[in-house]
Amino acid sequence: MPAALPLPLSTPNRNLVRLTIVRGITWTGFLAAIIIGIELLGFELEVPAVIAVIIAMAMINVVTWWRLGRPRAVTHSEYLAHLLADVAGLTLLFYFTGGSTNPFINYYLVPVTIAAATLPWRHAWAIAATAMAAYTFLMGFYHPVPQLGHGHASGPLNLHVLGMWLNFALSASLVTFFIYKMAHALRSRDQALSRTREAVLRNEQVLAVATQAAGTAHELGTPLSTMAVLLAEMRDEARGNAVLEKDIDLLRRQVDTCKSRLRHLVASADRRRMAEPQILDAEMWLAEVVQRWLVLRPDVSHRLEVAERRGRPWLAVDPTLDQALTNLLNNAADANPDDITIRLDWNAEDVVIDIRDHGPGVAMSIADQLGETFVSTKSKGMGIGLFLTHATINRFGGGVSLYNHPEGGTLTEVTLPRREPAD
Repeated sequence: MPAALPLPLSTPNRNLVRLTIVRGITWTGFLAAIIIGIELLGFELEVPAVIAVIIAMAMINVVTWWRLGRPRAVTHSEYLAHLLADVAGLTLLFYFTGGSTNPFINYYLVPVTIAAATLPWRHAWAIAATAMAAYTFLMGFYHPVPQLGHGHASGPLNLHVLGMWLNFALSASLVTFFIYKMAHALRSRDQALSRTREAVLRNEQVLAVATQAAGTAHELGTPLSTMAVLLAEMRDEARGNAVLEKDIDLLRRQVDTCKSRLRHLVASADRRRMAEPQILDAEMWLAEVVQRWLVLRPDVSHRLEVAERRGRPWLAVDPTLDQALTNLLNNAADANPDDITIRLDWNAEDVVIDIRDHGPGVAMSIADQLGETFVSTKSKGMGIGLFLTHATINRFGGGVSLYNHPEGGTLTEVTLPRREPAD
């Protein structure tokens, strides 16, 4: 016999599992209470109808448990339907067992509370309104049970039953409002904690990369100095050999360039720690970044588009943001250097930069991981560039999303918060 499929681990599926267990316990208890009422207390009930309702709810529970073995995720609408089925079952049971005079009538609060704690705002109020309507209906329409002492035989609606109804209306409203608010606050807190943990992990990875880079820069100083000394000696020994002198001079310039870049790296890192981001016009800043990128990638053909919008888009930028966007442009050029489209758009809150290439696109198996860890789309890449790009843009309050364009290639969307122009 094949093993049963494991239950999905999403929150709605788990909630439905719990609801199924609660339903089984509840209706087993109702069945025991009815048997006691009939056998010991002599209740006069419509036994076939009551048993039919209990069997129907038991069948719903069996079907629900079978459904939970399927791989399909439970939606909020499906969960709402299950709670509505519970309210309908309770209404039928109470209809045949005294209606609003039944002492268990306030059990309607259970599905109301469950809905408030687990469902969106509109769904929770739908359950509360349905339960309230069912309770109101049962105040005037039901099969009386004389042993309960408040049937039709006792005359018109009495203050006790009316008080129970008012108590239920107040309780249902308060439960729906406050339980929903508390559950929503808990869910928001959990989401915030999850984002914080992800940010801390990402920052730790960035710090690890920065530490390795600083150590590597320090270690490279010694071999570069040694190479400079040896090249100077080789230059003296090669006097008179024009070809060899030319090659040695080229090597010396390359070594000097490396040393200069290392010094610049350390100096710029110190300045960046102290400097505040500049507020610049996004169109002018983007045009400058693209021009510097074209110097590095002369093989690229591109098109820069700017949306026609009222007002000007302003951004907070620093050199790290320039490098982050350059990394994304390089990724697009590596995918396909022909016909890269760069588009600038903005709204009241955000500035959006779209980069469209015509390469092979992004594999769906790694699309969600890009930028979160060291995952690369290149055969020889380490994924550090895209990871640092995500970290930099996130530090500015923005985000990066990669999509497979319907017409082929990759669409990279950079979203940054719009800022007010500097005075």
